[in-house]
Amino acid sequence: MSKNMLSNIMKQAQQMQERVKKLQEEAEGKTVEASSGGGMVTVVANGRQEVLSIKIDPSVVDPKDIDMLQDLVTAAVNEALRKSQDLMKEEMGKLTAGMGLPPGLF
Repeated sequence: MSKNMLSNIMKQAQQMQERVKKLQEEAEGKTVEASSGGGMVTVVANGRQEVLSIKIDPSVVDPKDIDMLQDLVTAAVNEALRKSQDLMKEEMGKLTAGMGLPPGLF
């Protein structure tokens, strides 16, 4: 492998790293929403898999049935994080499209 070819590969890798960093920064501004219990619990998360807010309908707050509320919150949080991960996979797919990289590399 020639020195020039290696230099080009290194330059492309650095450019890709910069694009990935920019994408991650932009992901912080993108949000997804998920709910459970027919909308009784709603969670908003960003593209960095950070939970931004949780809204709970007051009608679902029953001190005698905390287990149900915990289950609804858990389900909504997990769904929001899954959607956030899917969002990032989609964005990374756009970034790496046409580069001949194997799927799932990022």
